[in-house]
Amino acid sequence: MFLVSKVFWLLAQPLSLIFVLLLLSYVFGSAGFQRLYGALSGIAATLFFFTLFTSCGAVMLQVLENRIARPASLPADLSCILILGGAFENEVIAGRGGMEFNQAADRFIEGLKLAQAHPAAKILVSGGDGSFSGTYDGDAQTSIAFFSTFGISPDRIIREDQSRTTFENAANTKQLLDGNGLSNCALITSAFHMPRSVGLFRKLGIPVTPWPVDYRTSGQLTLRPDVSQPSLNAQLTTTAMREWTGLIAYYMSGRTHVLFPQ
Repeated sequence: MFLVSKVFWLLAQPLSLIFVLLLLSYVFGSAGFQRLYGALSGIAATLFFFTLFTSCGAVMLQVLENRIARPASLPADLSCILILGGAFENEVIAGRGGMEFNQAADRFIEGLKLAQAHPAAKILVSGGDGSFSGTYDGDAQTSIAFFSTFGISPDRIIREDQSRTTFENAANTKQLLDGNGLSNCALITSAFHMPRSVGLFRKLGIPVTPWPVDYRTSGQLTLRPDVSQPSLNAQLTTTAMREWTGLIAYYMSGRTHVLFPQ
């Protein structure tokens, strides 16, 4: 299932889909199917425009980010800080050493902040190697060095280093929480990723307090043309489409109770 989802997304993400549509339009055009050629070319051009030159992707991402708000505070008796991986550039770290983050670095920065504020709480990091090769350390392994740098004892950290998808994050984490007698957890992940994550944890009967981070929109965007930052627009659209696709797939497969958890 992991490889199927990876291959599917390689083809289904906006720029790949545009390329496939253009390729098909060329094939049908060469075969004399001019109407199909025109229809596919038009769809590709429209998708290209909305992906690169509008705020469409940012607005779709904003809807996800606004779905679950961060609470005013966490329970005083917090027993576990649960961090979903996806923030370390493990391939770069393997080649160059050091500690390299991507845009989701807030997951671990906020996790460190909460760990310092709640010294009795365990830190459970869920994240294995999600690459095709499977030859790199996952976030759970890399996080040991990160937290140790800031004086957090490795004894506080529980590693879940086998998961490669959000569903595996939740399923594998449930076993570790049950095995360690932990139930009162804060869930840290990117705000746009929180609805799907919460939906999975609820389905598995894992009570968590959502603690969204890594916001990528202002929360006040409207749909409009935007020709100033096409590369960023494409990135935001890709992220949004991937998350919405995941929400739909998980709901249709019965892994979540509702389409858009809140």
